[in-house]
Amino acid sequence: MKGVYLFAYVILDVFSRKIVGWSIEETESTDLAQALFRRVIRSQGVCPRFVHADNGGPMKGLSLVAFLTQLQVGLSFSRPRVSDDNPFIESFFKTVKYRVGYPKVFTGIAQAREWFSRFIDWYNTHHRHSGIGYVTPQQKHTGEDILLFRLRQETLDRAAGENPERFVRGPRKVAPDRGVRLNRAS
Repeated sequence: MKGVYLFAYVILDVFSRKIVGWSIEETESTDLAQALFRRVIRSQGVCPRFVHADNGGPMKGLSLVAFLTQLQVGLSFSRPRVSDDNPFIESFFKTVKYRVGYPKVFTGIAQAREWFSRFIDWYNTHHRHSGIGYVTPQQKHTGEDILLFRLRQETLDRAAGENPERFVRGPRKVAPDRGVRLNRAS
């Protein structure tokens, strides 16, 4: 129905780009955001050191801020009118909307949740993310990317040894990125 919206709550690990928690809801609410954080903290067995969020009501609501503060989680929020303050989640939502098969309109919350569930599984386990060296978020999250980058480097080195004329400056060096920044200023 026109004018009826669903809200995607998404928690993304900035380091690995893995979606560690999500929910699709009919309303925006601090309580729903807090419930999602509670579920993720319990299921992952780890509490985040920092949470960076947009300036939306659910993320700045008193009950969620109090909950995260009680857990000694550092909070930061996007600056108004600074589009690259939260590039990782913006990139994720662009991937959602440009994914082949994105329905654009859902028949209801059940269909939206089912589609999103399949999408999250694909995104975390099959999508080779350019921002993390063309490994999947799951591979980055578990550290499997370290082995993959070592194997890539061995392949490049072997190819350079077998075909030195194709590698005038030698093989390029590939390695996993072990750090992450929210924006250039941070």
